[in-house]
Amino acid sequence: MEYSLVMETFNLVLSIILAIIFFLSGVSKASGNEKGLSGTRDVGVKDSLARIVGIFEVLGAFGILLGIRVTAIGWLALVGLWFVMAGAVGVHFRAGKGSTALPAFVLLTALSIALVTI
Repeated sequence: MEYSLVMETFNLVLSIILAIIFFLSGVSKASGNEKGLSGTRDVGVKDSLARIVGIFEVLGAFGILLGIRVTAIGWLALVGLWFVMAGAVGVHFRAGKGSTALPAFVLLTALSIALVTI
């Protein structure tokens, strides 16, 4: 199998997984769901800001899916979500709860891989 085909397939699968994760996480936050906001409350983020982050996550998820056809949109969505997750890691550490930053760090790493494999 050709290397570029392998990377395209890997990127497609990773993009779909990331889109699902960010869509579910974003809807949970944007809707004001108690469980969705509990993680942000633990690190001192106001609900209004967390809901805005949730909206960006949902938009980013759609951007990733659109990026399957239009690479520039996908790239912008991945970069935008990368900055959101980098911010999340920073907020967790600033709140003294670095151990709870692992999910954001894993997503940050996955976004980095997705960007490299476009």
